[in-house]
Amino acid sequence: MTASIQLPLIVCFGDSLTAGYQTPGPANAYERETPYGHVLQECLGHRGRVEISGICGEVTGEMVLRFRGAVLDRKPQMVIILGGTNDLGWNADPAEIMRNLVKMYESARAASIIPVPVTVPSIRVDVGTDNPDAAAWLAGHLQRRQQLNHLIADYAGRKGLFCFDLFTATADPDSLMLAEPYSNDGLHLTTSGYRLFGRRLYEQLFAPTATGSLLTPFRPSGP
Repeated sequence: MTASIQLPLIVCFGDSLTAGYQTPGPANAYERETPYGHVLQECLGHRGRVEISGICGEVTGEMVLRFRGAVLDRKPQMVIILGGTNDLGWNADPAEIMRNLVKMYESARAASIIPVPVTVPSIRVDVGTDNPDAAAWLAGHLQRRQQLNHLIADYAGRKGLFCFDLFTATADPDSLMLAEPYSNDGLHLTTSGYRLFGRRLYEQLFAPTATGSLLTPFRPSGP
């Protein structure tokens, strides 16, 4: 009898942006979820197995509470962590959000699971040209997203981890708002946005190992 081969497991963990939620639009009239993890699985083929664990509306404190059951107990090789956008929507402090994210990053590392931090994407809001209060609110909100993303990228750099910059990949470079082709509602991604997410993640993190087993050079490199 030939023993079955256990493919490396990758867990995509997060909120609605991991679940693939989107509001109706020309390319998706029925609110069909299109998780980036499905695109990642398409790209990986038989070299890995992707599981998606995303709950709409979840904040990072709630993510911490279910991290053991959804991730640690599954014993994946890697967990891709995207969280914080809902916290920001509730005006949570970026430093507090980061403390929750670090709990998950460190729990994964302690269990010999490679965490892949992901920056939160931008938002898109039409504030017009004659509403200074709305413009100031938007500027402050974008600034807090950038503060959180700086903390995420800094942590990854200090720990020798790969960090996927979803903010830059999906933002308009001039306004820094979420680019229109990638969102119908200014918050969630479109099918093309989720496909971009999955494809770019594969290209930057997995494509160099396309001829071998699913191994990544971005392993934790310190305390």
